[in-house]
Amino acid sequence: HSQRRGPRADMVPEIAAAVGFLSGLLRTRGCVSEQQLQVFSGALREALTEHYRHHWFPEKPSKGSGYRCIRINQRMDPLLSRAAGQGGLAVPQLFQLLPRELTLWVDPYEVSYRIGEDGSICVLYQATKPPSPYGGMLTCKNQMMLGRSSPSKNYIMTVSS
Repeated sequence: HSQRRGPRADMVPEIAAAVGFLSGLLRTRGCVSEQQLQVFSGALREALTEHYRHHWFPEKPSKGSGYRCIRINQRMDPLLSRAAGQGGLAVPQLFQLLPRELTLWVDPYEVSYRIGEDGSICVLYQATKPPSPYGGMLTCKNQMMLGRSSPSKNYIMTVSS
């Protein structure tokens, strides 16, 4: 458990968003018990955490995006198959319950999905990226904040009534 990559080296909110989305899809279609959903969610959370462990770069969120992408097309994503198996769900059942074409991108600070090959991309989870110490693009706002060395509490004006 390395803390060397800053406070957001963990993937908890992103993975939670992805798992919540997928188990939500299974739940709305019915036919899956709450217990199966719980086991599936837990197994998928573990599988994704393990799968992404060395492929998570908060300082370069798009790096490794293809590796982290969860995909259903003619084939079921192996991570989903494995998690489903632990919950006693068969792959044919998954194909019936989940969209036939689904792409889910789990990246640092953003989780998004697309249903169908030509569907629009919807964002499930978005966090603000911290200002990059690696010389990322500086917005005007960031430059103004960085240029101000003294805390802004010096500028509080008191209004006497």
